[in-house]
Amino acid sequence: MSVPLILTLLAGAATFIGAVLGVIGQKPSNRVLAFSLGFAAGIMLLISLMEMLPAALDAEGMSPVLGYGMFVVGLLGYFALDRMLPHAHPQDLVPADVKPLPPNLRRTAILLTLGISLHNFPEGIATFVTASSNLELGFGIAFAVALHNIPEGLAVSGPIYAATGSKRKAVFWAGISGMAEILGGVLAWLILGSLVSPVVMAAIMAAVAGIMVALSVDELMPLAKEIDPNNNPSYGVLCGMSVMGLSLVLLQSIGLG
Repeated sequence: MSVPLILTLLAGAATFIGAVLGVIGQKPSNRVLAFSLGFAAGIMLLISLMEMLPAALDAEGMSPVLGYGMFVVGLLGYFALDRMLPHAHPQDLVPADVKPLPPNLRRTAILLTLGISLHNFPEGIATFVTASSNLELGFGIAFAVALHNIPEGLAVSGPIYAATGSKRKAVFWAGISGMAEILGGVLAWLILGSLVSPVVMAAIMAAVAGIMVALSVDELMPLAKEIDPNNNPSYGVLCGMSVMGLSLVLLQSIGLG
């Protein structure tokens, strides 16, 4: 099994951490959750704009028109898909002991699972493609994806546990949302194995950069602010950018970047 695929598997599996926290009552504080979302957004933004997009534009045979065009395709594609999906909100993290339960909570929980699963699918592709092109950047993207998968696991398991009273069902459905990410990575591994053209890989990477930027700006940062309105999510974003930037400088200084 390839390293990029392993990274994708681990990033998707992080959803189970949030799922378990959602059923054992040890939910992290809103401040920690919000900071982790901002931190993940910072990592994604820096890697997408400072590493992935420039690398795609510099690839052999890649034209600026195609490179920037694919970046815009990634942006618009994400926003188009995002508008059709249900979203996770902090109020969806329903405590298991809340009674009486709303009659439509089970339906809401299933729709939430579907929405997060469809969001996770392109993230799996993004993690695999990035790691295939640059392993160090792949580690960064996998780490950022894993970070924000934890509150996503919480968002799924909480309402399902409240609706069914079953910890197993809550963890199962949260796991389904994480498996969607793994499925995206596996399909990318199967399909892209035959697409070895540098231009094709660069075009995909530019589109993935657009998806990551849109995800950070439209989903992670607003959700961080909604979870913890009293703190600025920019602190987490700047910390994520700083840590990722310093790590890339360190890797380059020792000849690994």
